[in-house]
Amino acid sequence: MDDQNKNLILATVLSFLVILIWFTLFPPPTPEADPNAPAVTQTADGTAPAAPASTADSAPALDTAAAAVAASPRIPIDTPRLEGSLSLLGGRIDDLSLKDYKVSLDEGAADVRLLAPVGGTELNADKPYYAVHGWLPAGGLDAALVPDARTLWTLETGTTLAPGQPVTIVWDNGSGLIFRRAISVDENYLFTVTQTVENRTDSAVRVAPYGIIARHGIPDASRIYVLHEGVVGMADGTLSEIKYKSIPDMDADTREGGPTERVDVAQSGWIGFTDKYWMTTLAPAQGQPFTSVAKYIPGADIYQTEARLPVMDVAPGATAEAQMRVFAGAKEWEVIKHYQDDGEITGFVDSIDWGWFFFLTKPMFRLLHWLHGAIGNMGWAIIALTFIIKLIVFPLARKSYISMAKMKELQPEMEALKEAAGDDRQKMQKGMMELYKKNKVNPASGCLPILLQIPIFFSLYKVIYVTIELYHAPWIGWIRDLSAPDPSSILNLFGLLPWATPEPGTLFFIFSLGVLPILLGISMWFQQKLNPAPTDPTQQAIFAWMPWIFMFMLGGFASGLVLYWIANNVITFAQQYTIMSMHGKRPDLFGNIKSGFKRDKPASK
Repeated sequence: MDDQNKNLILATVLSFLVILIWFTLFPPPTPEADPNAPAVTQTADGTAPAAPASTADSAPALDTAAAAVAASPRIPIDTPRLEGSLSLLGGRIDDLSLKDYKVSLDEGAADVRLLAPVGGTELNADKPYYAVHGWLPAGGLDAALVPDARTLWTLETGTTLAPGQPVTIVWDNGSGLIFRRAISVDENYLFTVTQTVENRTDSAVRVAPYGIIARHGIPDASRIYVLHEGVVGMADGTLSEIKYKSIPDMDADTREGGPTERVDVAQSGWIGFTDKYWMTTLAPAQGQPFTSVAKYIPGADIYQTEARLPVMDVAPGATAEAQMRVFAGAKEWEVIKHYQDDGEITGFVDSIDWGWFFFLTKPMFRLLHWLHGAIGNMGWAIIALTFIIKLIVFPLARKSYISMAKMKELQPEMEALKEAAGDDRQKMQKGMMELYKKNKVNPASGCLPILLQIPIFFSLYKVIYVTIELYHAPWIGWIRDLSAPDPSSILNLFGLLPWATPEPGTLFFIFSLGVLPILLGISMWFQQKLNPAPTDPTQQAIFAWMPWIFMFMLGGFASGLVLYWIANNVITFAQQYTIMSMHGKRPDLFGNIKSGFKRDKPASK
């Protein structure tokens, strides 16, 4: 095998391994019915507060989340980007939809539902998912004297929660403690919850404020290795990520009733749940110490994140106050960065999963974001970004292609050495080293640039995969959603035959290749034909099947990702063809294609 083909095989195998890693899917666990959450125990300032009431009320299961919403008194939420309601039962933010995002491109499609109340039984979007706040009793205070998840609050001020129109709810425990909760919301996705307790008794009381985001089960969606989904949090500059499937495997804590991870935050932090495009997090005020908690309730299948503030001493006649912000919305970079820079939520941009090569991914994302704004179409922005990245790494690619061209020039001399050495491998290796030294050729120089380019293109892949701008973003013609697979299918001749394409997950869907995956396979095949096929039959088989294997592997990927691969292949083809031609080794493209077809024919008797 010549060194040129060794380099090609190395590059192909490395790329294949990277794709296999990206393609590894983690099926979600099967959720169970919605039971009540068990007690939670917290310690603060050396004093153990009483356990808060269950975050799940005992309402019977209803047919839909809409029915569950109607079953409790509510305050409407209406902002330019959010719609929903706030439940007076528990004072929960548990009914929230995103006005700017639809569940599909079908006419009349519903808005994406982010939060849903307890009681709905529809799968996926209507699994209970909500934010609730409250107070933990400490210092011997009876738990019945503080509000919990089943407390029925009263609307004190306001009618509809909207930007510039906060609402205040109140609960009098009848024993001298009056609790109020003022809730405001901005024009995007940030709620501010200010809790106060007024002590009208004759003695001091001790209470500890908290915020909880509870998720009953997890979304039924395919998960891929390249993207983090689950708990995400920041604690004094340290990012923490726990995948959904890993949460039940955390160390069990008898005080918490299940697997738990606690982190004491001294100055700044936040914690919550993140999915591919959406996120819900709790963020105490800057400089406020708190305990960040991630936990799982095994029997209830409840995933929970908490922000627990220290115990407060409330003197007779005094009022204590605690403030916490809740982000509930889409992971839009500009909005999240605004909350980081202007809202002082430290490190909030890192809630977007930038991956291992964040130092490459972040600037690439900024460039794609700018290109999208300048061009106005995400598909063309992806092609432009791929072209710019290929231009930046062109010196590395040029060095690799030049090395391959030089190795090709030495091919006749290497064949002569093989014939002269025969079975003497030591003589062969010695002769090849002298040949390399004489012609100043380093056979490894073609591999190093390829290795250096892998993290760059991995980062580019990551950017395209995680960016929400691809969600329902059209490109041209039939590509109306770059975040979804190509909707066309070869099984109905791309719409010419009068039957629908197979449903995802069915056997026939595997063979339902669209236009983009087919173009991907063709582009890889043409790129391969820049060089003659290796003489070894095993290598021939690997090279012959590789483009079509990739075509089927990537056929179910998002159209934006397949478009990136096609653009990358086309640009790489042009670069390699040009450089090899400049060095007097113009690829015999059509000759290689013709010889490949001849090799595929059976030998005549």
